[in-house]
Amino acid sequence: MEVEEVNRCQIQEWYPKFKSLSIRTIIHELPESFVQYLVDDSGPFLLPTSVSNEDALPNRIHNPIDEEDYQVSEASEDEAEQPLSPPSFPDLELKIKESIQILGGGVFPKLNWSSPKDAAWITTSGNLRCTSFSEIALLLRSSDSLVHDLCHAYDACSQKTSSRPPSFFLALRKWYSSLSPEMEFRCFVWGHRLVGISQREVTTFYPVLVDKKNRLQALIEKFFLDKVRMRFESENYTFDVYVTKEERVKIVDFNPWGGFTLALLYSWEELEEKGREEGNSVNLRIVESQCGIRPGLKSAVPQDYLDTGPGSGWDQFFRKVDAEFQQQRISDA
Repeated sequence: MEVEEVNRCQIQEWYPKFKSLSIRTIIHELPESFVQYLVDDSGPFLLPTSVSNEDALPNRIHNPIDEEDYQVSEASEDEAEQPLSPPSFPDLELKIKESIQILGGGVFPKLNWSSPKDAAWITTSGNLRCTSFSEIALLLRSSDSLVHDLCHAYDACSQKTSSRPPSFFLALRKWYSSLSPEMEFRCFVWGHRLVGISQREVTTFYPVLVDKKNRLQALIEKFFLDKVRMRFESENYTFDVYVTKEERVKIVDFNPWGGFTLALLYSWEELEEKGREEGNSVNLRIVESQCGIRPGLKSAVPQDYLDTGPGSGWDQFFRKVDAEFQQQRISDA
């Protein structure tokens, strides 16, 4: 994989060319100070100070007093008692607030390549919908998948000169609550030829896809030939699409071939073999039944949040709540 192939898949690179075929998006270049805030894990998790207090979240997410491994560095008594000042990015916040309003009040964020899907568990809604700068900062800081963009974007490249791009961008994409996950597909292109299509959400069986499979494949093939094939410069790449109820195909994203990109219901070896074959027909693969479901990471909820057994965090939490409830009953008696 070449660096140029990875760079072409950055949203700020491909979106202007495919704007009319994609989800409405506003892109902001991030100041280096905010990028450093995202990668800094040397201290407690502090959210930026908001210039608009009405939609601000609490600044401190983790309470270091409750963390056993928290250690205070040696300092004078006065310095130790001084609370850490949360960071502030007023110019960026105002731009983002304006963009959210333009996009209808709800957006989902992503950096150059990746979105913080693994951090959806930390939001009150359980999804990536954001209505404020604080919510966006919370998602970006909580995501492990964004570490790829920030620190390892070129790790799969044969001749890399840097581990990160010269600039980072925040793409705010209009939120649509009506989108159906079964209508998103990943398309695999080898040598400018479409060699495979896969259901994007492979952890669920959708009966509707069984009936619509042939029609969906025809729509996507035609869209690739008419709208994508001669406009995207790389020879080998993948792109994700969404098919609307009106049977319009929308581009969701572009990704490099191989590397960190998932092959989903295919294997990369199989796809490359199909790419080398002449006259090979395209096949849309879907989960055909409940037995065909692939294991996957639906969310990145820490194990502590899932474990409710004796001695777990939830067990201690419930015991504390029960004790407080019993104490309240005694006080009210």
